Amino acid sequence: MLDLHWLNTFVTLARLQHFGQTAAELHMTQPNVSLHLKRLEEATRTKLVERTPFRLTQAGERLLVSAQRTLQELQLCQSDLNALNELSQGTISIAASDIISRLLLIHPFQRFKQAYPGIDLTLFNTTSDRAAELVRSGRADLGLVMAQRPSDTLHFTELKKVHWCALGEGLDAEMPTLILLGHDTRTRALIDPCLPSLQLPGYRIMEVGSVDAQLDWARAGFGVAIVPDFALLKTRETGVPMMRLRDFSPTSLGYIVRQNQILSRAIKALLGWVGEEMADTP
Repeated sequence: MLDLHWLNTFVTLARLQHFGQTAAELHMTQPNVSLHLKRLEEATRTKLVERTPFRLTQAGERLLVSAQRTLQELQLCQSDLNALNELSQGTISIAASDIISRLLLIHPFQRFKQAYPGIDLTLFNTTSDRAAELVRSGRADLGLVMAQRPSDTLHFTELKKVHWCALGEGLDAEMPTLILLGHDTRTRALIDPCLPSLQLPGYRIMEVGSVDAQLDWARAGFGVAIVPDFALLKTRETGVPMMRLRDFSPTSLGYIVRQNQILSRAIKALLGWVGEEMADTP
């Protein structure tokens, strides 16, 4: 019988390809990682890993496919069992981009902790694409995303229409404009087709790491940040030109869960509070 702990260690090791990093991620010692691999090779009676340089053997590649599928199915099953049992102790994992989590989740998380003190909230600060992967695999119970792509395995519920705003000097300039775009809200795919509607004499694009970085560069006079409208709702900009881009196509902000996923009372309550927070934003 193959131990699930051994399989989890093996899958993590195959992903990281490093014994020390695997130990750190799993909060184990490096000798224990080696021991799990040894026990797994003894149980399967085959060599699974070549160490120098690191690579999976053919048998290791085959086991990895089955192990990933097995662990994912067990994780999805545990999530549904938690929901059916009205989980009052444990962890709920949320995946969201940095701007969504900071501007729209703080108050709902505070209310959740008051109502469900026995449940820990784990937040994956990530991109919308990565959030979808985490929900699909069962590592996250809920994802808050912008512009979810159609999926056979995920269900998207819209919570709010999102419009776009421009902050900074340059939209009315005769010189080429520096457009500041971020990574964490699918900005390029959503905004690039709309940029010609600005009728700028010329522009170039610089990608920065986050919406905060976009705004900082714009406030410093280095270009124009194009950001979701809710990124500016709780700040009062003074001395920096700002305008709503009405010709840009609006997108949607909402949540994703797996198709036919059972939602616990706690998750439904959290979604209600998130909806209220979004309703309070103009």
